[in-house]
Amino acid sequence: MPNKHQALWDNCLHLIKQNVTEQTFKTWFEPIVFESYDEAKKTVLVQVPSPYIYEYLEQNFVALMAWALSKSFKTNVRLTYRLMTDQENKKEQEWESEGPSAIEAPAATTRGNQSPTVLDTAMPQDLNPRLDPKKTFDSFIEGDSNKLPRTVGLSIAEHPGKSTFNPFFVYGPSGCGKTHLINAIGVQCKRTYPRKRVLYVSARLFQVQFTDSVRQNTTNDFINFYQTIDVLIVDDVQEWVNSPKTLDTFFHIFDHLFRLGKQIILASDRPPVDLAGVKDRLLTRFSCGLIAELEKPNVQLCVDILNSKCRRDGLKIPAEVIQYIAQTANGSVRDLEGVLNSLMAYSIVYNSNVDMHLAERVIKRAVKVDNHPLTIDDILEHVCRHYGVTQQEVVSKSRKRDFVQVRQVSMYLAQKYTKMPASRIGLLIGGRDHSTVIHSCAAIEKRLKVDKAFVEEMNSIEQSFKLKL
Repeated sequence: MPNKHQALWDNCLHLIKQNVTEQTFKTWFEPIVFESYDEAKKTVLVQVPSPYIYEYLEQNFVALMAWALSKSFKTNVRLTYRLMTDQENKKEQEWESEGPSAIEAPAATTRGNQSPTVLDTAMPQDLNPRLDPKKTFDSFIEGDSNKLPRTVGLSIAEHPGKSTFNPFFVYGPSGCGKTHLINAIGVQCKRTYPRKRVLYVSARLFQVQFTDSVRQNTTNDFINFYQTIDVLIVDDVQEWVNSPKTLDTFFHIFDHLFRLGKQIILASDRPPVDLAGVKDRLLTRFSCGLIAELEKPNVQLCVDILNSKCRRDGLKIPAEVIQYIAQTANGSVRDLEGVLNSLMAYSIVYNSNVDMHLAERVIKRAVKVDNHPLTIDDILEHVCRHYGVTQQEVVSKSRKRDFVQVRQVSMYLAQKYTKMPASRIGLLIGGRDHSTVIHSCAAIEKRLKVDKAFVEEMNSIEQSFKLKL
């Protein structure tokens, strides 16, 4: 019987293969391993190597997989994934596919022939909280820059509306983890109090809903709906600074919820005092609970975040690469995750290990900062252009004098402008050992002391990439 089910799964893959490109199939579907089929529950259990692949499949191919499964198994089949969530401790978890019905099924039409909206939610258990189930306190790594907001957030989640931290106003620069934190509070509230009406909404969506209600003459319905929320979480409230009507409406909603002891959580890129255009009556309400700043994570916290994500996704990345990413991502959690996702994609698609060379290339494209640190590639590019040789010639085994000089200059500048050890510099410049790098740097330093023309030449090379420093 298991062979029969395996054959059905193989047929499912065959159907999928006919509807995607060869590269797509090899990258995302070949790593899937069929485990079992439960006839009673009509559930297929498959194993995937990482949460990254699971998330990509669910985001992009859930409808295709559901169609192929129903065609192959001749019935509606539910798909469950088994994946390694902690490679180091060999922890596994099973996640059920949301399925196309959960994503695409239309909600019941209400208010005549108008499209349904969030205002049509009738019962508390029917309210979609709009929370991301993956942004939890477990995945929100604690550090010096976020200890207070995280601790307060946990307290609020345990006793929403019952503490002095109401409203809870958290602010900080983009990428510091504000959305993750307020989302984690909502998720924990919903777990602890499943009957409470918890809602996460962006300031922009709130404003769109309000504008639609004005146009449709349903503003009272809009206000009444929001006044039924037990835990209201609003992100990016700074977007309302030039929207006085939206602010006035939110004031009435805020006042009503606050008087009833409902929990209000707000996030912004600046503190209330800097929200120009917001009236004092609302600013004083924003400030009457607790205002907490989320700072950019320091290098150590970035390292901890990267290591945690690597364990969760089953990634193996050298410690020096982790350190390099942490130092380069400009204190942005969003950049950290973007770099790791890119490294994972490159590793999967090209079946290659993650090393410093790949990390440099990915960061160069993924992280945009004003003072981007130089990479080995940058240095080689400028030095080779100055001397009129190619990088291939410099990293080759050739002992030709011109190539040796360019190689030595590149190693010297790499040691001067990067934080890499000599062993890593040598490896990236032609696979040399650390002693070659040390010898090259000593030779260049010696020449700089006695050769004025060479000093000017080096200054010219360094000037060519000064904008990157």
